[in-house]
Amino acid sequence: MLDRHALNYVNGMEQEALELLKELAQIPAPSGKEERRAVFCRDWLAAHGAEGVFIDEALNVVYPVGVEETNPVVVFAAHTDVVFPDEEPLPLAEEDGVIRCPGVGDDTACVTALLTAARYVAEQKIRPQGAGILFVCNSGEEGLGNLKGTRQICKDYEGRIQAFISFDCKLDEFIHRAVGSQRYRLRVRTKGGHSYYAFGEKNAIAELAEIIGRLYEIEVPHGGKTTFNVGMISGGTSVNTIAQEAEALYEFRSDCREDLEIMEKAFCKVMEEAAQREGVQVEYEVVGIRPCAGGGDPERQKMLEHRALWAVYRTLGYFPKPRKASTDCNIPMSLGIPSVCVGSFMGGGAHTRQEYLRADSLKSGLGIALDLVLGYCRDDDGEEVWSLLRPEDEGDSKAEA
Repeated sequence: MLDRHALNYVNGMEQEALELLKELAQIPAPSGKEERRAVFCRDWLAAHGAEGVFIDEALNVVYPVGVEETNPVVVFAAHTDVVFPDEEPLPLAEEDGVIRCPGVGDDTACVTALLTAARYVAEQKIRPQGAGILFVCNSGEEGLGNLKGTRQICKDYEGRIQAFISFDCKLDEFIHRAVGSQRYRLRVRTKGGHSYYAFGEKNAIAELAEIIGRLYEIEVPHGGKTTFNVGMISGGTSVNTIAQEAEALYEFRSDCREDLEIMEKAFCKVMEEAAQREGVQVEYEVVGIRPCAGGGDPERQKMLEHRALWAVYRTLGYFPKPRKASTDCNIPMSLGIPSVCVGSFMGGGAHTRQEYLRADSLKSGLGIALDLVLGYCRDDDGEEVWSLLRPEDEGDSKAEA
């Protein structure tokens, strides 16, 4: 729970956080090319009192607080990359309290909440108790970024992470289950030729289309929710050329690890059969794997979920809707680390160029982020602000944690 000083900070930061959001949102950051946003975040933190901020080899911006050589740590993260390939400033417009910009919500608003919470900790020289805190503006969450940044953090702090909290959704959402996925690039090559004189030769596009048709005939298992998709296809040279090469990007995903294994076997069978066709060269490569949740202590996971749910409730007055998704939490969850994902804004249009958010929702996002961060520090009486929830505190909560 935020004290008066922290509440005053949240209220006083509303306009400054809005200006920070607008500046940050316009900095291009496609996955794998987050350098400019990383430098901006590092310099902004350093300018507001954060000591020891650095950019690691995965382009994560890391601000360690109370982190020693071997002590346990708690990670607070928000990803800097967006799904858009733009390398020029992203277009931003503001009208009637609504900000429109590709990537403005996912995940720029959440990075803004993380940065402003970290600033409070830096300026007040707050030190956590029992575990260090890592503020991480991480790379590689979107698309084929393959969770590169989070993988690096989990590698660098292996065996030390007690909890992982990601900010990467809307205020009324709460992600506590990981949706895993496997992604492949399919490639077909044939002899090809002139569309008239070489008519009858195998066409790479047609052969690839047949493979895709077979993949769409796979019956999904029902251990959880399982889906598949061909998201991109390319190939050929011209309208009068029998295509020599064609490619596609294919994925399947599920919240059930066993279902992923079933889908993998079915996929491999289709590809193996296609490779037997004469005059056709079929290849595929893995371009991304996001694991489902692994083992772990269910009580520790539940405790973290309670922390996040009540932080949202104290700010909004209602519990967010729990759901499953693919986020940075997939990696720590697969390692048995308690992990949750909470939101920092209200808006819509994610992953479209019409993405928008309500400017007045930013203050709530900052309040939730700061509440969660300060929960790992101590109050004036030396008592831990967070402890295991008493049964009577849970009441008749409608949150399906």
